[in-house]
Amino acid sequence: MIDFKVAPDCALRVALISEHASPAALMGGEDAGGQNVYVDEISRQLGQMGHRVDIFTRLDNPGTPQIQEWAPGVRIINVSAGPAKFLAKDSLWRFMPEFRDECIRFMLGSDSRYDIIHANFWMSGWVACELRRELHIPAVQIFHALGATKRRQQGDSDTSPPERINIERAITRQVDRVIATCPHERDELTSDYQMAPVQIEMIPLGVDCATFNPISKDVARSRAGLTVRPEDNVIVYVGRITRRKDVRNILDALSILEQIDRSFAERCVLVVVGGESRDPDPALTPELGALQALADELQLSSRVIFTGSRTRDELRDYYSAGDVVVTTPWYEPFGLTPLEAMACGRPVLGSNVGGIGFTVLHGRTGILVPPREPVHLARALRDLLADWRRLSALGVAGRHRVERMFTWPVVAANTETLYRDVIRNANKGGASLSLQLTVPERVPAFHARK
Repeated sequence: MIDFKVAPDCALRVALISEHASPAALMGGEDAGGQNVYVDEISRQLGQMGHRVDIFTRLDNPGTPQIQEWAPGVRIINVSAGPAKFLAKDSLWRFMPEFRDECIRFMLGSDSRYDIIHANFWMSGWVACELRRELHIPAVQIFHALGATKRRQQGDSDTSPPERINIERAITRQVDRVIATCPHERDELTSDYQMAPVQIEMIPLGVDCATFNPISKDVARSRAGLTVRPEDNVIVYVGRITRRKDVRNILDALSILEQIDRSFAERCVLVVVGGESRDPDPALTPELGALQALADELQLSSRVIFTGSRTRDELRDYYSAGDVVVTTPWYEPFGLTPLEAMACGRPVLGSNVGGIGFTVLHGRTGILVPPREPVHLARALRDLLADWRRLSALGVAGRHRVERMFTWPVVAANTETLYRDVIRNANKGGASLSLQLTVPERVPAFHARK
């Protein structure tokens, strides 16, 4: 048995486990989003700090090499587990024993020494618990989304494997520390998973302030190819095109706005950025087809622009093209798009759920509204868009808030501090390492389900 130790002040070797979210994946797809950004940014920042990071992710393309040099100090290790093709993340659970075994084989076969494991999402958390026990490496966990919350919000439409919540509970009792990204997630971990607050470290996510920065609306609209009138109010939505993001709520609010103030509503243009393809294709993004049909039904088609997906570098132009950025999901574990909008100097009108209620300061960097209440959203849009001085002040304050609290260098520095604290306690034989693994070693349910 190998026992990995590290001196407290030397560079660290980090095994970052992310079974379905590789930084090399195309952003904007159904299973590509905030987690991909997190894995990419945190690994790059740690690499720049002098640490060595290997990102273990599932091989989903037979043409991809096993090892990819990704950034200075950062490699992607593409692990064979199941067929080498894209699979939705909710179908990957049965391949996790193979993923675990291949990770161990790589680590031992290459004689790589890892000081800490950092797992992303619940399936990678199970793998991390297995590696922690087999290789005696301490582990930290970030869930990105919690199964209990998803089940509560989605009910019967939740497609997660039935084992998910029990596995998550086991993970919280086995890893050395769990990262919560906002107070709401911290509260869910203590209430739904009975975690002790001392086991939870709150480290919010960040935004790349060099990529996302303010530019003038006129320049942004030109670069984005948006043809709107000078007097138009441009409302921007950026994100996944899924039911829980509730773009339907925004369309309903625009329809209600016509009843409140028709002449004002006719000067409002909604730009919806997102989908499974660069050109909006309902066949690839079914929810997009539902939104287009709803816009037709509400007679809004002439004032709603569906752009399809855009790269991260292009998103700055779309955020900056807007007078306000709107995001009103039913629930949101954290939500990077409000931070990106704030970094671009645009106020955010968001639903008061999850991380949005933490990153957006009501009345100071944006406006928070209840989810699924389009009347409330319509009134907030009317009040906000009618006051350009307030729009400008909220946008400036949002940029300042991001610069102070939500940059990736800050996230990486706090994460490094957490790593060293966990490693120090592990080397001392701290109490966290005495927890017993409650996840079955081979998980027989994997092999029973086809």
